[in-house]
Amino acid sequence: MKFPIIDSHCHIYPDKIAERAVEGIGKFYDLPMCYDGRYSTLIKEGTKNGVKHFVVFSVATTPHQVHSINTFIADTVSSSGGLLTGLGALHPDSEAIEEDIREIVSLGLKGVKMHPDFQKFHIDDEKCYKIYEMCQSEGLPVLLHTGDSRYDYSNPHRMKKVLEDFPELTVIGAHFGGWSCWKEAAETLSPYKNFFVDCSSSFDWLTPEESRDIVRMYGADRVLFATDFPMWSYEKESERFSLMNLSDNEEELILYKNALRLFGIDESKIL
Repeated sequence: MKFPIIDSHCHIYPDKIAERAVEGIGKFYDLPMCYDGRYSTLIKEGTKNGVKHFVVFSVATTPHQVHSINTFIADTVSSSGGLLTGLGALHPDSEAIEEDIREIVSLGLKGVKMHPDFQKFHIDDEKCYKIYEMCQSEGLPVLLHTGDSRYDYSNPHRMKKVLEDFPELTVIGAHFGGWSCWKEAAETLSPYKNFFVDCSSSFDWLTPEESRDIVRMYGADRVLFATDFPMWSYEKESERFSLMNLSDNEEELILYKNALRLFGIDESKIL
């Protein structure tokens, strides 16, 4: 790569549960996992492939996991020597959403990650609106798993409603904004300027030309490079990214500049 890389979509787990967590993800998606989900593996494999900084998080599958996940992520970020930016976990069924978000802010985490398929909620459900209101007020970006033709938790029509109801909320739709419904997502959601996407877990199902068309529908200034660690090989994801044959300006924005802006990452840490 010509430019430094920020990987904006990395799941990590405490060493003692990493193997079990990754096995569960593999079964859910019926896909082999490339890595073991440990922080040490992320740093080893990412840095040898040109990644200078990582945005890390984990998903709370039950409300009682929120606090432990957020302290784990914050502690790992603190001990990383500037290699990591952390996002906080939330669960829409928590009875302490306000306290959970205040803790995310106090821990210095730079956004929120939720996964509608794992957590089994519709993204436009009214129970999520308190989360969106507070994140909008606090300036916290919300990274959501989006799309999946097997479910209807986060498909484009639901995301459209969220974006219309919260025009000042920064939303990042993983997997080009709609896994398995990529074109529909881009056509429906690209007009909303508060909506960004990452390219994780998409290249394996799209041709380079289709991926490039999606990037240009959103605009390169609204796309983030991301691998969905521990799912995919860094070598293969970098190769697939290069096959889009984007311009230098587009690559620079996607590989690191957009992430600097969205997550408030200090540029001196990666250059």
